[in-house]
Amino acid sequence: MKTYCLAQINIAKMLAPIDSPVMSDFVANLDRINRLAEESMGFLWRLKDEDDNATSIKVFNDEYIIVNMSVWESKEALFNFTYQSAHVEIFKRKKEWFHKMADMAMALWYVKEGHNPTPEEAKERLVLLNKLGETPFAFTFKSDFDSDDALNYQSKL
Repeated sequence: MKTYCLAQINIAKMLAPIDSPVMSDFVANLDRINRLAEESMGFLWRLKDEDDNATSIKVFNDEYIIVNMSVWESKEALFNFTYQSAHVEIFKRKKEWFHKMADMAMALWYVKEGHNPTPEEAKERLVLLNKLGETPFAFTFKSDFDSDDALNYQSKL
């Protein structure tokens, strides 16, 4: 039997260039928060560049949009990191660094164990979430979809 894990993408549109004074405190916390993620229960993988983060990886046609992607053993593991760890203190400060986005900026979906999704794959999930709403193909923490739901849904596409 194949095992599935939870993948996520979240994007944010910066108020200023990454090397600007506006973004300096966000940048100063990146390594600490990335390390916290990697040390969290259930963490499996995250997208990163040669600087050990993903701020230089451009997925959208907007130089101010940065992307974060990761894979977790479960939705609960990702939820715990996001909302019940020191990550939440940075999350609460997002208005200092990022614009409020009109569309959904985060999508979750299931991947086969060992699969690290590409930025293009993640972008497709986010685009479809915004177009179709929550489905087993792309959803948020509010949904109760499991990997069986995702498999059944994808077989109908």
